[in-house]
Amino acid sequence: MTTQTKPIELYYWPTPNGWKISIMLEELGVPYDLKLVNIGKGEQFEPSFLRIAPNNRMPAIIDPEGPGGEPISVFESGAILQYLGRKFGKFYPQDERKRVAVEEWLFWQVGGLGPMAGQAHHFRQYAPEKIEYGINRYTNEVNRLYGVMNRRLEGRDYLADDYSIADMASFGWIVSHANQGQDLNDFPNLKRWFEAISARPAVQRGRDLGKEARRNLAEDKEAQKILFGQRAR
Repeated sequence: MTTQTKPIELYYWPTPNGWKISIMLEELGVPYDLKLVNIGKGEQFEPSFLRIAPNNRMPAIIDPEGPGGEPISVFESGAILQYLGRKFGKFYPQDERKRVAVEEWLFWQVGGLGPMAGQAHHFRQYAPEKIEYGINRYTNEVNRLYGVMNRRLEGRDYLADDYSIADMASFGWIVSHANQGQDLNDFPNLKRWFEAISARPAVQRGRDLGKEARRNLAEDKEAQKILFGQRAR
């Protein structure tokens, strides 16, 4: 495994996307410096952050010991997980067939589970008007995706057989299952997986990172204006 001398800079806020990278860094056991990006105060729009994350979304990292020994910045959670997995040779297999399986479920999360769970959470928790169509549309789609995971996990411990970045990516989006209108008892294989990952010490540390800074967004109307009213700048 590659060693890390200088800490990786982690630009982060405690959300499901942020947890992906804090969990990965904790699992790797490499040094990192926490750089909180308070998305409820609009810090993701600061020019210094946009230079490394042009989509004004966290997480992002700066690795001072990047390719060729030169610094590199990486944005987008899936790309960061792949970068760290390649660099340190853990949780992202080198065998091509196994790697394809990990990538399938990683991109399934990035393109499906995360966005749909986020929309279900939004329409159920934050929308000022309870729009039945939106609530049903996204709650039902999350239910379908939970069913996909449940079937995949029948007879296997993890999404790609061995514990990987695919599991780290998906885990945070199951944490708020109740707010997404889901009951894990309806998905026994998924529930077993979720409980097993929740018990991992590195996952617990990664999920706890920065939790004292997080406020109840449902009660913070100013933060909602910043987060839910964004347009091109």
